[in-house]
Amino acid sequence: MLQENAMKDFNELLRQTEGRRIEFKETLPSNADIAKTAVAFANDAGGEIFIGVSDNPRKIIGIEENDLFLMEEQVSNAIFDRCYPAILPEVSFITVEDKHLLRVLIYRGNQPPYHLKTEGKRNGTYIRVGSSNRLADEEIILDLERRRRNISFDSEIVLEKTVPELNIDNFKRLFKDKTQENLDIHTLRKLNLIKESKGSLYPTNALVLLSDDPIRSEFFPNAKIECARFKGTTSEIFIDQKTIDMEVAEQSEAAYDFVLRHINQSAWYEEGSIYTKRRWEYPVNAIREVIRNAVVHRNYALAGKDIKVAIYDDMVEVTSPGLLPPSIDYAMMESRQSDAPNKVLAPVFKHLGMIDQWGNGLKLIATELRQYPNIKLVWKNVGMSFQVQFVFNNDEVKDYLITDVKGTIKDDGNGDGKGRDEVKGDVKDDVKDDVKDDVEAVILEIRKNSSVTIPQLSKILNFSGSKCDRILAKLRKWGIITRQGGRKNGYWVINETK
Repeated sequence: MLQENAMKDFNELLRQTEGRRIEFKETLPSNADIAKTAVAFANDAGGEIFIGVSDNPRKIIGIEENDLFLMEEQVSNAIFDRCYPAILPEVSFITVEDKHLLRVLIYRGNQPPYHLKTEGKRNGTYIRVGSSNRLADEEIILDLERRRRNISFDSEIVLEKTVPELNIDNFKRLFKDKTQENLDIHTLRKLNLIKESKGSLYPTNALVLLSDDPIRSEFFPNAKIECARFKGTTSEIFIDQKTIDMEVAEQSEAAYDFVLRHINQSAWYEEGSIYTKRRWEYPVNAIREVIRNAVVHRNYALAGKDIKVAIYDDMVEVTSPGLLPPSIDYAMMESRQSDAPNKVLAPVFKHLGMIDQWGNGLKLIATELRQYPNIKLVWKNVGMSFQVQFVFNNDEVKDYLITDVKGTIKDDGNGDGKGRDEVKGDVKDDVKDDVKDDVEAVILEIRKNSSVTIPQLSKILNFSGSKCDRILAKLRKWGIITRQGGRKNGYWVINETK
């Protein structure tokens, strides 16, 4: 039997959806299917198969006790006999609620690409994409072979042009500006951007990506960022779009500038000051870090895929070709994590001062997000891409207030720093319109007088003091308002959202 803590952990596991590292089976799969899953897990991040659990609906079915040892032998033999190189699964029994399950643990392999013996490498190599096993194409197989040799795509040599023939003038200027150093042959060697072959110096894929030479567009036509601002919350109608196809060292800043042009700032006067205070509606430093990571860590070997930066009314979304490395966990952002798939580009970007090679990037994102309680960070693999979303998280409302209060303070163009107000809200079916009106009334009174007190609100709006207190508490929890200063001399700030 599982102990109490283990039982709790397993119940948490049961609530997870099938995905990159987990699969549920009600009955024993065919030998071919279980071998495919073992190959896919070994080629990626490893994973677990639980047999005796139905997936839809998720329910513990169990296995007859007399069948357990026979099933264990069948699973082990199917994986060992059908997979190459050899995969050695760890098979164990679990008893939950007096029902027996079989757990098959597959570790991430160190000799990829793993494949089905009978099909061969070209037709029998599988990878894990979401909750399914997908046959790997030539690009993926080559990527797996590089992983086995512990080399990266960006470090491979390009023989079509020698280093003197390659146009890297813009990168030289950028390098000098950022580092105060000259990008000479010695530095290019030190950064592994060039390699020697048959007495001549040739660029690596990394240097081609950093160049302004026509060969970059020829070899890497999708080494670009597609930026778009959409109307509403879907991608049906464009408001603005831009293709950023310059050399990769400058792409992230251009994309970041596009984001800044399409998101807003709140503005207010601090009591006793003539200066206007401003705050972006999104954690912009975190967004910049995510875009930089997308450029530095994307899989440039995947043809036909570019980075996408999309801005909607309710979120900013960054999608990067290639899956998140198995050793990186966005759920553990406070810890220092570093795993650079592009082993040449990452140190170059660090040398330019654009990223921190030692894993501080995720910590920076986590730190800034703490200042934005109304923004929810969502990350996921979408096909063969990794996606990060900064989403307005105004859905915590219980049975009292509205679901999605959106306060907007925009400059009215009068030059005095003051603005006009728009307060919009989508109310749940079970929430009355007059409750929405109450919340809007409080926000509007705060806009008129940022120093307004609860007794004053109560008198102006004819609300009870406790009702005012509850509304203010909710607005603060959602991040729509914040309190500056103490109870007597403080004031309210409305944080702009979309």
